[in-house]
Amino acid sequence: MKQRITILGATGSIGMSTLDVIARHPEQYEVFALSAHSRVAELGDLCLQFAPAFAVVDTAQQAQDLQARLRAADCRTEVLYGAPQLEAVAASSQTDCVMAAIVGAAGLAPALAAARAGKKILLANKEALVMSGRIFIDAVAAGGATLLPIDSEHNAIFQCLPGDFAHSAPARAGVAKILLTASGGPFRTRALESLAAVTPEEAVAHPNWVMGRKISVDSATMMNKGLEVIEAHWLFAAPPEQIEVVIHPQSVIHSMVSYVDGSVLAQMGNPDMRTPIAHALAWPHRIVSGVAPLDLAAVARLDFEAPDFTRFPCLKLAYEALHAGGTAAAILNAANEVAVEAFLARRIGFRQIDAVLQAVLAQVAHAPVADLDHLLQQDAAARRAAAAYIAAH
Repeated sequence: MKQRITILGATGSIGMSTLDVIARHPEQYEVFALSAHSRVAELGDLCLQFAPAFAVVDTAQQAQDLQARLRAADCRTEVLYGAPQLEAVAASSQTDCVMAAIVGAAGLAPALAAARAGKKILLANKEALVMSGRIFIDAVAAGGATLLPIDSEHNAIFQCLPGDFAHSAPARAGVAKILLTASGGPFRTRALESLAAVTPEEAVAHPNWVMGRKISVDSATMMNKGLEVIEAHWLFAAPPEQIEVVIHPQSVIHSMVSYVDGSVLAQMGNPDMRTPIAHALAWPHRIVSGVAPLDLAAVARLDFEAPDFTRFPCLKLAYEALHAGGTAAAILNAANEVAVEAFLARRIGFRQIDAVLQAVLAQVAHAPVADLDHLLQQDAAARRAAAAYIAAH
């Protein structure tokens, strides 16, 4: 039987890559539902191409306009709108697999809905785990869901771990260390004194990966890697001291696992998100992804270096939030979303992003996570504090 796939965030880079892989295997997969935030016209094009049962948008007006367009084209896709409907399609009994690719905190609720409904979840939205941590992992266990990481780094780690690893402690599998590789972004070698003048256009021009604007800025500050450290902690039950970041400019080794016997296993491939997407879609099997084979002779060399916390203070802040525990990671993530949005809107400079994060972490006291409502209250408080700091500076 075909797997029926729901893609949350269909018009983003991960969503489009997922649809590319699905289109290569029409005998194995079909699209059940697609969602989009603002790119409604593009969502309409995808509905006409893949004919999902449902499409989900933000507002009633968007839904009305899109439904009219689809009906005129004799497309039977039903258009829904709003957060409750987004959660409904993620938890629907008619979907087998959910690609959770909505960027930021907005992706948490539908991903949780899929977990509670016991779905196969392809997790591209790292903020879901960064924010909710134990709540999300417990929901996966309680719902009987299958959680498969899509971030290239976490997918690589997953591939390098024993097949029966699941979410048990790495020590039980003889794991000494998880090594998360990072490209270092576009400013790895740029003069430190020039970073204050970085423009949004420069920050989103990643040297290796094609990504959305927000995640590209996070890569430039290495906050993206910091969030991945926190995500790895929850995905693989690894303490902070067991997770190490290694800068690898070529982005050929996507991550590694070091074992107590001295072995280091690495997953390699061209920097294309279709590889981890195809791996997770077909897991535990393999399917063609459309990615060109890796030419080791053309790569010629692999370089590695330790990250510089002076150049990348956001990475240091992420480690500190992970050590602090409780709601600290959620506070950090919320402040970062506000700061990056302000940077992209040219309201703050590039080097002010980490200043916003430090100020918010100092102002909003973290606490043990009580429940999801408490977590969302902390998230909102951090966003207010970040906005106030930006307005005052």
